[in-house]
Amino acid sequence: MGPNRNRVKIIAATNIIGYGAALGGLYAAWYKNYPQSNFHVFNDMPEWKGMDKIGHAYGVYAESLASMELWRWTGISRKKRIWYGGLSGPVYHTVIEVLDAYSAEWGWSWGDIGANFIGSGMLIAQELAWDEQRIQFKFSFHRKSYNDPTLNQRSNKIFGTSTAERFLKDYNGQTYWLSANIRSFFPQSKWPKWLNIAVGTGAEGMFGANENIGKDVNGNINFSRTDIKRYRQWYLSPDIDLTKIKTNKKGLKLAFRLLNIVKIPMPALEFSNGSFKVKAIGF
Repeated sequence: MGPNRNRVKIIAATNIIGYGAALGGLYAAWYKNYPQSNFHVFNDMPEWKGMDKIGHAYGVYAESLASMELWRWTGISRKKRIWYGGLSGPVYHTVIEVLDAYSAEWGWSWGDIGANFIGSGMLIAQELAWDEQRIQFKFSFHRKSYNDPTLNQRSNKIFGTSTAERFLKDYNGQTYWLSANIRSFFPQSKWPKWLNIAVGTGAEGMFGANENIGKDVNGNINFSRTDIKRYRQWYLSPDIDLTKIKTNKKGLKLAFRLLNIVKIPMPALEFSNGSFKVKAIGF
């Protein structure tokens, strides 16, 4: 049975329109109020303790997964579905990289491009090898607030005031996870099919790309909190694989696949600053 031509047209249009709308929203949130420049290359590998690079990989993975699942609905062949979906994320993000390249405060980043293809490759490789995502790339977020009003003011300035802006920009509140489905690797075991083990990473104390110092347009320092330590966090936590929830409804199956990129808050063991601590709920 061949692909459904009408569905192919619908999904092609959905990809174009959906991406256009998302790009417009991203431009308004991230680029609109910043000065423009000529195309230039920028090395941002040391910034934000690498959290933005993980974010690039995750974003491409999530977009490619959604695109692949939409192409599955059209009935095209397995390999076409994997490659169409898997490469859509890097294509979309290359356009974003061009916007960076013309922004005075950023630039074309080869580190970003590399991270984009890591996220895409993670999706494609697993689909080709196993026809499923045994190791799921996931994300969780919690909005940060501080007792010190100067830190809240600084966060508002560099990360934005709305929750949507903070979701995209505040690396202090983001955690990225690799969630492994144990049963898929050991099918003869009695491990519950829906129970995953997730390893996560985040970072704290970042109020600037490389250091906790801010400057005005004339280069004068107007924020200096070098006393605040910038540090990485590592987490170990149970997780739920939504794709293993049994249902005969195709709509629910698709919803579970798409929502499975979000880590459900659960207890977590955190390692940071050389010590362990248990968190009742880990975001």
